[in-house]
Amino acid sequence: MHEENVLRNRIPNQHNAGAGGHQPAVFRMAELDADLDRILPSPVLPPFWAKLVVGLVAIVCFARSYDGDFVFDDSEAIVNNKDLQAETPLGDLWHHDFWGSRLSSNTSHKSYRPLTVLTFRINYYLSGGFYPMGFHMVNILLHGGISVLMVDVFSVLFGGLQYTSKGRRLHLAPRASLLAALLFAVHPVHTECVAGVVGRADLLCALFFLLSFLGYCKAFRESTKEGTHSSTFWVLLSIFLGAVAMLCKEQGITVLGLNAVFDILVIGKFNVLEIVQKVLHKDKSLENLGMLRNGGLLFRMTLLTSSGAGMLYVRWRIMGTGPPAFTEVDNPASFADSVLVRAINYNYYYSLNAWLLLCPWWLCFDWSMGCIPLIKSVSDWRVIALAALWFCLIGLICQALCSEDGHKRRILTLGLGFLVIPFLPASNLFFRVGFVVAERVLYLPSVGYCVLLTFGFAALSKHTKKKKLIAAVVLGIVLINMLRCVVRSGQWRSEEQLFRSALSVCPLNAKVHYNIGKNLADKGNQTAAIRYYREAVRLNPKYVHAMNNLGNILKERNELQEAEELLSLAVQIQPDFAAAWMNLGIVQNSLKRFEAAEQSYRTAIKHRRKYPDCYYNLGRLTQAGRDPETTLHKYADLNRHVDALNAWRNATVLKPEHSLAWNNMIILLDNTGNLAQAEAVGREALGLIPNDHSLMFSLANVLGKSQKYKESEALFLKAIKANPNAASYHGNLAVLYHRWGHLDLAKKHYEISLQLDPTASGTKENYGLLRRKLEQMQKKDV
Repeated sequence: MHEENVLRNRIPNQHNAGAGGHQPAVFRMAELDADLDRILPSPVLPPFWAKLVVGLVAIVCFARSYDGDFVFDDSEAIVNNKDLQAETPLGDLWHHDFWGSRLSSNTSHKSYRPLTVLTFRINYYLSGGFYPMGFHMVNILLHGGISVLMVDVFSVLFGGLQYTSKGRRLHLAPRASLLAALLFAVHPVHTECVAGVVGRADLLCALFFLLSFLGYCKAFRESTKEGTHSSTFWVLLSIFLGAVAMLCKEQGITVLGLNAVFDILVIGKFNVLEIVQKVLHKDKSLENLGMLRNGGLLFRMTLLTSSGAGMLYVRWRIMGTGPPAFTEVDNPASFADSVLVRAINYNYYYSLNAWLLLCPWWLCFDWSMGCIPLIKSVSDWRVIALAALWFCLIGLICQALCSEDGHKRRILTLGLGFLVIPFLPASNLFFRVGFVVAERVLYLPSVGYCVLLTFGFAALSKHTKKKKLIAAVVLGIVLINMLRCVVRSGQWRSEEQLFRSALSVCPLNAKVHYNIGKNLADKGNQTAAIRYYREAVRLNPKYVHAMNNLGNILKERNELQEAEELLSLAVQIQPDFAAAWMNLGIVQNSLKRFEAAEQSYRTAIKHRRKYPDCYYNLGRLTQAGRDPETTLHKYADLNRHVDALNAWRNATVLKPEHSLAWNNMIILLDNTGNLAQAEAVGREALGLIPNDHSLMFSLANVLGKSQKYKESEALFLKAIKANPNAASYHGNLAVLYHRWGHLDLAKKHYEISLQLDPTASGTKENYGLLRRKLEQMQKKDV
């Protein structure tokens, strides 16, 4: 236990309060709450009931999203993330990024959040699969719990740290803390974090961030009338919780900075105005500053600084290959050549974030790709927003550091600390970030906004007689924000609603049009999807993903020339775009340009070694004009059977459930007379994918040719049970019965097959042969 005499009898609210400052300090804390009496005139709720009200309101605001789908980034971070599945060792979570890629990979986003991914994995296990309701419920409850915790946090920020003789902290600003917690609970900018499952990273980070701050506050308790003591245990626990917050999201490390500010300016009573005055007057008492002689404070600062440096070092070592490589479309300002242009745009982004906190009406899931055009000149009218932002910030900073009112200094300092410090990782000041504006990063900074807003309402109430008007404004803000939360939560329930809601906010955002197009394409509406993809490419002529998807649709519509042009342009813009190279190969194959197709496939594999679909297509390279049902592959036509088999084998090694690759191996071995090998491959495939009816069908054909009629029949019947409307299944089973001599059964399945597909010429021919045979047998019997 490390003891010190930092404060006398209790922690006062004025930085320069001495032994005689206790009563005025208590009076001032009560005065803030009294200023809010007309705004919240109801009897003061006990802490338990205040927390219950705040928690329920927070849950009600976002409850509408409980049965939503996985939307936007949820697909990559959850549905396509193998780290959630039991087959992936738990240890891999500590070596992978948030999206399931290895951190050492050059393509990794370097977002290291293993504890968040672990909660997704637990969700997946408890839900028994990718059922989004369980994931959404956890997010909603987390926000409710954090909002409840905010009552205690705001109680400290507004009421200070004062304890009873039994060591229990006094709640000296119940109205202020309740109002601020309500404002936090109902803020619409939180919708992305709560309604989007990937927002759990921000929720968990905020939870442990706040626990770390409260833990640091517990390090200061009243011990004797002569002073207080700080507990090294609570400081170390606070640092540990900060590390946990960082493992949920990188932003969590900033709690160490906030704790340091709290310790220096509030606990250490560091008065900037007093120091500046002494410096200007060359006061010799400056050499005897209590803060500099305070061993306990220096010890805590050393702990915080060394721990923060250690966390950053470990994080950097884990990251491996340096920072992620973002593109210009992700954050155009960071790629500007002029330092002035970068500075102006960064500050404009800050002003937009501030506006989202003040007026969270225009919300968008993505603010990149042209949504916010660059400011290239100081003559741009948007520079006014920068001036307004810094005018307000400088005014608040001056009041926070230089006001003679110690109570005011403490609240404004901590409010600005919560507003600015958690936002620093997203500010582009220390490293380039992969976004322009992101609503999710405002979850923690909104705490500071709620402090400043509540303090502003109290100040207004104190200096005006129109208290009912202020009360109406406060009530209106809470109710309007609640309504906005409900509406916005509904928009996050499905991708279609989410993407379309962005059109009115960011009509120039190419990614918005791209995502609407992708959503339409997934639903089979290719005509509408093409329109949105074309608009995305028009807005951003270097949007390679839009070109790739548009090329794919045009390929399916047999508009091969334009598809090839688009895909060729995509790989020219981004030469390592493996998916575009593969799709270009497919188009070239359809255009009978087999050599070019093979080269495109091999280029795709060069840029993505583990690419099972590309290996499949490399083996497939079909020769034009053949019936796809009985196709011999180009590799096969060129006596390159081994190359084709190797390509498909590579595909199944990388992706054991790749049914098409297994099927093609069986068919090629069957067509080339290697029945024993075809049977072995078929049994291996069914061992891995036991319920795949197409594999049952292919293996049944092989077994029938090997005269293993009984086993072949069982597989055919099993395949038909799984897919009863497949004409070829009935037709080939009829052929088996025909060979086997079960002519009545053969006749039955020929007829079923022809009912399902009257145009099948092979089945018609075989059925005709069977009927003639049956007629001959009848004549013999007669």
